[in-house]
Formats: sequence, structure tokens, C-alpha cells
Amino acid sequence: MKAVLLPLYCTEANERETTERHKQLQTLKELYSDTAEFLPEQPLGTPLPAEADAIVLPQMLGAIFSRRADFENCPLPVIVLTSQFGTVEMWDWEIVSYLRLQLGVNVFTPYNVELAKVILRAIAAKHLMNGSVNFLMLQDDPGEGMQANIFKRFYWWEAECTAAIEKAFNIKIVYKSWKAVNERARQIPDADALALWKERSVPVDGVSEENILKAVKLYIAVKELIQHTGNVYGIGCNCLNESFHSDTTPCLAWNWIFEYDRIIWACEGDTLTLVNKYILYSALQKPMMMTNIYPFLVGMAALKHEKIDTFPDIDDPDNHALGVHCGYFGLAPQSFCTHWVMRPKVLGIVNDNAIMIDCRMKCGPITMAKLRSDMKGITIIEAEIEDYVQYPGSDCRNGALIRYRNGKGHKVMEFLSSHHAILIQGDVTHELLQMAKVYGFSTEII
Repeated sequence: MKAVLLPLYCTEANERETTERHKQLQTLKELYSDTAEFLPEQPLGTPLPAEADAIVLPQMLGAIFSRRADFENCPLPVIVLTSQFGTVEMWDWEIVSYLRLQLGVNVFTPYNVELAKVILRAIAAKHLMNGSVNFLMLQDDPGEGMQANIFKRFYWWEAECTAAIEKAFNIKIVYKSWKAVNERARQIPDADALALWKERSVPVDGVSEENILKAVKLYIAVKELIQHTGNVYGIGCNCLNESFHSDTTPCLAWNWIFEYDRIIWACEGDTLTLVNKYILYSALQKPMMMTNIYPFLVGMAALKHEKIDTFPDIDDPDNHALGVHCGYFGLAPQSFCTHWVMRPKVLGIVNDNAIMIDCRMKCGPITMAKLRSDMKGITIIEAEIEDYVQYPGSDCRNGALIRYRNGKGHKVMEFLSSHHAILIQGDVTHELLQMAKVYGFSTEII
């Protein structure tokens, strides 16, 4: 998946400037070979080819000020990569400002290579979603099953939400039966599951071989469906609300689906989070995961759900939250974590033979990012994992203690669009802002 770039140049360039431009273009092709495909360079004013995702300017000349007609109403984003290091040069800011403010051009000026790659990957993913991406969701009768009083409230199960996602990103959400997938899993021979387990075994504590094989068989059945569906870039299932269809949970399957097949996953049938994670990961390619966010400000409403008596006794509780999902921190791939082990299930609403992942990402800065339900904006919350806390016998056996870095806990309460939060490792606000520009999202930073 690469962005297709059209290099444009000023015909006013002299011989020396032309030589420099050719050298710079070669530098860019080498630096960005993994994220961009370069079309043959063309002079400014050339009709834009249909296959181009963006324009790249490897050289800036003052002549651009007199080429207004060539930039007005430009339908493609413009990326300025003019330094020998493959980034923007300081001397280009005058022209960039002119293009942005006078002509309304969507100009990107990456000041390091990784930021440029974020922009290029976002452009490529946006182009790929233009009619050629499927997101597979496994469910049968969502909301009517376990904890219906909670699950019936979720927007992602509404036909309106599905239609809004598909329209906004020109993708297809393909719904298949969760019950049927599990029936297929039960048909898979133990020998087949055991052979795959021996190839891909993961850390386990307290899970019997019988229950391990149930989890492996579910992966095999899901993988068959993915291959049959085709062009699947994200997957999820109604694993909790319709848990009675399954002998296990899909946690091992989702880990392998990412680690071996590079397909994004989301829990609990949440299509909005699924597409959200695909957009974020395809651009940033940073460790990230989904969990439930329980701000301390919610008080007993959160504590009762997690079957704990009190939040940790800390200073500044208004600016803290717990990250907990299905008994532990949540599900993240092994490669994203400092600690990862498969354990028996915790929640009472899943099969007694089910499994769950006890994992930790490293402590330190994180960035929470969530697409709004109108598909037009993204909320960014700057935070930090301070520690992990344990409540034996509860539904929070090992949760993350999260602090909002900007001390705006009350504002967070106003802008949360879901209890499902996406946590990204590191301080990546600047990268998220560039990604948002690619998609035309508005942004709110807290």
C-alpha cells in the first residue's frame, strides 16, 4: 500500500535548478521507496492523471507566485519535500503560506521523514478505502443476548451508523453469522488445531490444552471466512453479547490475525472502533489497542460494573481513569506489549472454557484518539499510563492507571464519544493532526 505521487516542477527553472531538482527527486525516491510510488515528473499546468493520490513538490521557486491558475481549485493534496533530507526547507514557508491562505491548497510540510511517512500512509489508506476494502463483522442478533440492557444502547449496531461509515469512507461492512463461524470451528479436527498451536504457541497460564484448542479452532474458522470474503482489512465479532454461540472468546484469534495476517481487529462488534483503528494504524503504525475507559469522575457507576470498591487512592483523582476490558487491561497483540499471557476468562457472561489476555503496554505517554459519530472529527486526549493496578476477584484483575496529561478531566467527560477508547503508545498528537488533514477531520485536543 503506497501513495502515488505526481512530481510537478516550474518550467522557469534554469539549468542548475533543473539539475538540483533531478537530484532531489532521486533522493525522495530512495527515502520513501516503502511508502510512495512516483509517477514521471510533469510541468506545472499539466492535467492531473487519475492515478495520482497527491502532488509532490521536490523544489520550490519564486515563479510559483505567478502560477496562481495552476494551483487554484487543486483537487489533490500537495506535499513539500525540498530539503536534501527529504523534508520541508525553512525557505519554503513563504510560498507554503501563500498556497494555503491565498489559494486554499491543502499543503503538507513534513519536518521529519517519519512524519512524511505518516502522511503518505494516510493518503494511501484513504485511496485504498475508495471502494476496495471490506470490514468483516460477525454477529447474528445483536443486543438481544447477554446484558441486553447495556448492549442495546450502542450506536454501532444501528443501520444508520453502518450507512454513515460506508458513505464517509466508501468501504463495505460485511456481516456474517457468528453462530455459523463457531459451528464451523467445532468441526475442525483436534489434530489440525494442535499442529497450528505447536507452530504458534503463546505464553499461557492456567488454560487447559482442551480450551487452547478451542481458541485455535476459532482462529482457523475465522481465517477461512476471511479468505472466502476477500479484501478484508478489519474484523470483529459480537463476542460478549452473543457469547452463547461460542465455546470460547476470539482473543487468541485476534492476536494471530494481526501478528500473522496484519488484519486490524475490534471487540464487541464495534464497527466504528474497527474502522477508527484501521485509519489510525494504517497511518501511524504504532502500538495501539482498544479498552474501556473508566474516569474516576464517573464514580460508583464505574466501580459497580468492574466489581471493585474504590479507585486507587491517588492525588488528583479527577484527572485519572482506569483502562479495563474483559477483566484485564484489554486485548493487544504480543508485539505491542511488555507483558502478555493467555489466561482463563474472567467475565461471567462468556463460556466457562473461554480465555482472555492479560497484557501490558509500557508505562509512559499515550495518546487517546477517537473518531466522532458524525465521521467528521476526531477527539485527541493526551495522557499517560502511570502504572497497573490489581483487584483480585474482581472484573479488574490488572487494569491500567491512566492520567490525563493536561489536567482537563472534566473536559474529557464532555468530549468522550464512547466507553471504547483507543490508546496509542507515545505522544503522537502532531502525527494525528497530519493524518486528520488527509481525511479532512476537524480536531479537538484535550
